[in-house]
Amino acid sequence: MVMKLGSGTGSLVNHVRSRMTSGQPEPKVGDGATLLHWSDREAATVTKVEPQKKGGWVIWVQEDDAKRTDSRGMCESQDYEYTPNPKGRVHFYRFEPNGKGWQEVTPGKRLNSWKLTGSGQGIRVGEREKYHDYSF
Repeated sequence: MVMKLGSGTGSLVNHVRSRMTSGQPEPKVGDGATLLHWSDREAATVTKVEPQKKGGWVIWVQEDDAKRTDSRGMCESQDYEYTPNPKGRVHFYRFEPNGKGWQEVTPGKRLNSWKLTGSGQGIRVGEREKYHDYSF
């Protein structure tokens, strides 16, 4: 379930980034990740990668601390410094190579099972970015 513009996200940038999965490298522990919300983005780090039997992966990502380093105030151009946060919230995502892309999941009742959250929140693996939309 790729983010849907207008219902899963209000940001064209987040919508496009959620769909950019073709040719992506296999995720690795330590890779940066960007959690794509309605219009904001949160920086995170891949902390675990679990290959799936039918192809693809389930990854654990933990939110990072992001400290604003510019002095531009409430604007579109924002610079941040990122550090791991061992107490940051952990999210789970499953990637299926059948065109569904990344989907947020939660652990299922059975061992090694996952269920979709239906949150519509997307992820971009391989880049770490924080962005706060001041218009909300």
